[in-house]
Amino acid sequence: MMKSELRRDILILLRIALVCGCIIASTGCSRETNYKSVDFSKTLATKQPKADSDSPDRLRVAIAAMISPKETIVFYKELLDYLGEKLGYDIELLQRKTYGEINELFPKRQIDLAFICTGPYAISRDFYKFEALATPIIRGQPYYHSYLIVHKNSSYQKLEDLRNRVFAFTDPESNTGSLVPNYWLAQMGEEADSYFRSFTYTYSHDNSILAVAKKLVDAAAIDGHIWEFYNSRSGFHASMTRVIKKSEPFGSPPIVSSVYLSTPLKTKIRNILLGMHKTPDGKRLLNELLIDRFEAPQEQWYQSVRERYIHTQQVEKADHASKKS
Repeated sequence: MMKSELRRDILILLRIALVCGCIIASTGCSRETNYKSVDFSKTLATKQPKADSDSPDRLRVAIAAMISPKETIVFYKELLDYLGEKLGYDIELLQRKTYGEINELFPKRQIDLAFICTGPYAISRDFYKFEALATPIIRGQPYYHSYLIVHKNSSYQKLEDLRNRVFAFTDPESNTGSLVPNYWLAQMGEEADSYFRSFTYTYSHDNSILAVAKKLVDAAAIDGHIWEFYNSRSGFHASMTRVIKKSEPFGSPPIVSSVYLSTPLKTKIRNILLGMHKTPDGKRLLNELLIDRFEAPQEQWYQSVRERYIHTQQVEKADHASKKS
């Protein structure tokens, strides 16, 4: 089966499963309601925005990558309402399906603040014109891991067992869902194109869990925070999977701002985020997001991501050169 056909079929099956499994919020849903579906084509204003899109009292914020397993937009809306109230700004929330679609808004000056993936920050922050303001501390650590998961009833015990199997990545720019598994393959002298029978992109970590649980794919690489959350809550789909490999720790996805945002405003936003856990409302919101607190980012948290990206690129270039010669 061609990759494009597999991707199409899996996305169709995922949509069917999302509806049949009551993943979209509704009354009378089963235990599978841990998983939420969001329409990423829409824009949501957390308060009534002013008519002028360049209003100095409006902050444009986007969410692409998850900073915690709580994926329902309600919790992000509450957090942004909190931020807007503290700033005295209207918050316009933009949603997009892929990491790339969010990142590309920054150099166009169409966005001010975003929840992004670790990968683009570590590798392409200068290109995308953003800088980190705060990193979430989850379970006492500023780190997260990539998990390689398979169906709990499968015979697979390690990555080497997945040769000629069907694999799910999350987003092409995802650290845990794409860069890490490709790095693992590069260490073995392999590439996804030749190692797996076929692969697809699910564009969210919960979709990858779902795909493995329903045996639409044999394995997937996902954000460890998200799997741990669903597993700790006895989430039905997570309970149908098991982890066969964990990566080393990487800096958790940061909240970033546009480099074009004024320094005083960036400082004010950073101070609000770093002080959230000290206020009753802020603490409540962080608890809902499973975040202990925010801390100022440290660049060494993200250095290993850059090193693995460079290593993977070097292996791929060397392999392509050898095939041409």
